[in-house]
Amino acid sequence: MTAFTLGEAATLALRGVRMRKPARSGAPHRTGAPVLRDSIEAGTFEDMFFSVPAKGETDRLLRVARRTLDAGRQLAREARAGTRDLTRTERAIAALTAGAVRVYEEMLTLARLNRGRVYPSYDYLAEATKLGRATIARALHILEGIGFIVRQRRFKRVEGEGPGPRYKQTSNVYRPALPKIVMAYLPRWMRPAPVPDDQIQREADRIEETQTMLASLSCRDLARATVGGTLGKMLARLGERIDGLERESQNNPQPLTDSDSTTRTELA
Repeated sequence: MTAFTLGEAATLALRGVRMRKPARSGAPHRTGAPVLRDSIEAGTFEDMFFSVPAKGETDRLLRVARRTLDAGRQLAREARAGTRDLTRTERAIAALTAGAVRVYEEMLTLARLNRGRVYPSYDYLAEATKLGRATIARALHILEGIGFIVRQRRFKRVEGEGPGPRYKQTSNVYRPALPKIVMAYLPRWMRPAPVPDDQIQREADRIEETQTMLASLSCRDLARATVGGTLGKMLARLGERIDGLERESQNNPQPLTDSDSTTRTELA
């Protein structure tokens, strides 16, 4: 019986698919508009990307960002006075600006109102915060560098003349987060409480149960459970065929060779 891992199945599925080389960052795509590197097709991953914030979580994240701004200003003063050499982490924190915190506040508001689904355009953020587009771009870069947001670029298909699909860039998606690197600069009362031992054990048990469940799935069901979008559907079809071949191999095992038969007769 031949067994395939999901990665091997993906390799087999993609061998017969003609892949287009990804466009370089800023290079013209088939629409004539740039499609940025590391972009993912809109509508294929958002349900797994977004996270609904818990009650009071967005307010807590905003307090952390404001406290980090104060810590960054203190670090910058010490660096200018020559009393401190900043580490790479400290330089990232010292780069945080009031404008970046204002942008973060707007994104947290969207997360609270839209159940974690945050995908504003630069124009929307500029209008909501009364900041320029260049300031918005710099703020997002700073927030992502510290870890206050997770950003994912997206593209979408568009209608057009001629053969083949066409794409263009659409708004990014964002997920607010609590960066670990700022913990040391927060007062003790603002730091997350240690996770209880019983909760850690429950999480370990849950992970083990999930792994056991995944190990019991067929190739088709495993592809459906772990891979989304077009690739997931393609792997599911391939997995279904692999499952059929395995069932056929089990139901019709290959006969023993002459040498194996002779050996078994001599042993008997």
